[in-house]
Amino acid sequence: MRVFITGGTGLIGTAVVAELLTAGHTVTALARSDASAARAEAAGADVLRGGLTDLAALRTGAEQADGVIHLAFSNDFSSPEALARGIAEEGAALAALGEALVGTDRPLVTASGTPAVAGRASTEDDPLPTGGPVGGRSQSVGRALALASRGVRSSAIRLPRTVHNQGQGGFAGLLTEIARRTGVAGYPGDGAQRWPAVHALDAAVLFRLALEKAPAGSAWHAVADEGDPVRDIAAVIGRRLGLPVQSVAQESFGALGPIFAADQPASSAHTRAALDWKPTRPSLLDDLENIEA
Repeated sequence: MRVFITGGTGLIGTAVVAELLTAGHTVTALARSDASAARAEAAGADVLRGGLTDLAALRTGAEQADGVIHLAFSNDFSSPEALARGIAEEGAALAALGEALVGTDRPLVTASGTPAVAGRASTEDDPLPTGGPVGGRSQSVGRALALASRGVRSSAIRLPRTVHNQGQGGFAGLLTEIARRTGVAGYPGDGAQRWPAVHALDAAVLFRLALEKAPAGSAWHAVADEGDPVRDIAAVIGRRLGLPVQSVAQESFGALGPIFAADQPASSAHTRAALDWKPTRPSLLDDLENIEA
């Protein structure tokens, strides 16, 4: 299968490209810069030049592919306004990719987050929240899944709060960056809130499985660790960096404060059984031992 991928040179995308190539697929990666193009080519992918806001390039990539994986996001969490812009850009891009595939029965695999459900781990049957600071992303994913009725084999991989590799990535990675900057390995509240996690290489396998065989309109949980208390995550970060570990004000995390404070464990029991997905890579707490001081 020839696969068009956006976000193919990020932490998750790099793992997905490698997984696809190893499985015998060919890959064309969207690349905005010369550096991104060079990384994609070095990994063995072809390159289509363009950015996430270049809707014509996105349509071209989708039309020329047998399937599409969408991973690109601005990842600008510096302010609510920046986050909103990134969500709007992603929504327009995903709509363009989906429209290019209408009537083809080709797969479109996109990413979202796992939902929070009070008192228990969320499952694949739980709806995504469409309000709050990142509700716009859920709305975009919902529209993509609705394309199942228009001849698109769309599916969504719900990624946990942290997708990690070698101690980097995800919200745990953001906590590490904040700790380096502030001199404190902090967590909001009492730190009992739980964040699910998955290794990027395990997540990459699930993206491939969804591309190859997920039914239209389906959602899947890329969750290996159901939920680690944030204070435990901060404790490893603090120990690795030689910094104090303590509770800090939720507001100090800016636009992500409410999300950082949420308890959000998630289950992947259905995903593992239905798609025969078997995560085998190191857990988040083990992988954080790779953080360099």
